[in-house]
Amino acid sequence: MLRIGPLQLDSPILLAPIAGHTDLAFRRICREQGGVGCAYTDLLNCRSILAGTSKAMSLAKTCPEDSPFGMQLYGSASDPLPEAAAWAIDHGADVIDINMGCPVDKVAKKNGGSLLLRDCATTLGLVERVQAVVERHGRGRVPLTAKVRLGWDEDSIVAPTLARDLEEAGVALVTVHGRTTQQFFSGQANWDAIGEVVAAVRSIPIVGNGDVNAPEDAVEMVRRSGCAGVMIGRGALRRPWLLRRSASALATGDPGPEPTFNQKIDLVLRHLELLEAYTTPRLVIATMRKQISWYGRSMGHVKPLKEAVRIADDPGRMRAALNAWRLDDGDTFSMVSHDRYRRFALENDMPMFTPQAAGIA
Repeated sequence: MLRIGPLQLDSPILLAPIAGHTDLAFRRICREQGGVGCAYTDLLNCRSILAGTSKAMSLAKTCPEDSPFGMQLYGSASDPLPEAAAWAIDHGADVIDINMGCPVDKVAKKNGGSLLLRDCATTLGLVERVQAVVERHGRGRVPLTAKVRLGWDEDSIVAPTLARDLEEAGVALVTVHGRTTQQFFSGQANWDAIGEVVAAVRSIPIVGNGDVNAPEDAVEMVRRSGCAGVMIGRGALRRPWLLRRSASALATGDPGPEPTFNQKIDLVLRHLELLEAYTTPRLVIATMRKQISWYGRSMGHVKPLKEAVRIADDPGRMRAALNAWRLDDGDTFSMVSHDRYRRFALENDMPMFTPQAAGIA
């Protein structure tokens, strides 16, 4: 269990806002696997959502099954972030999150994201303005949260002090990615440093983030840092079931089984179905071509399958390629599965791969 101000979550495991990935279809995939306390949108530019751009509207899209969910907003002190927070509340957000941790140029160079860590006094003024709007517009039912990094670099670690000040400003929860901005995603996340943030606040929950790629990682992060919850990002891209297994490991000590290969095929097919329901045909193909590379990392030696999905020019051919790799009882990754793909490739005019290229010789 995890409480964010007035909002009680069923699980202390959160799905991170991941740029380019956490659209409605992916959030639903993770929810259907289980274990998700709250799922966040992709990063939303505050000016874009107020302008109603098609991309921003797509990223902010939700549905009744997508609950509770948070909208993560980014912007600077000179941007209409308070107005964007009111818009998000009007459009169903259960949580408003301010991005103070994104290190990528397209966010940070606009004075948003982790650049907010370089001028904490100005940032706190911004947060106070946003909090006033959220409290009034949400009538006390929508909490404001923030996601930060440890600091800009190793010489400017500000997360403990900033988290304490954010709590004073009315922020209900702070998520801490255990790296600095300068680290980007290199090296290892510092879970002990997340513990220093936990020690710095009085009562709000601190959620840890960074390098949780297995249920055991979630358990160890909580043990080492004392954080109240765990936010999972890139680990969920290859294993959406990681949130369920992590929640189970924290609750019972047993993460439960990894899905079977055929269950993973079913998940990819379900993702394809949801993409068709929520987005344009062009984006269905583009998204699945990207996502199959992530899913493939958890599925064994499936290079021919990944290539078949990547070169498919319509969802039907993607679906046929996925079904062609479904294993019969007793099948393993051997010439049996490769021969099945070989027949499929010949029948559908797709490129052939040698067993060596497939990694199954």
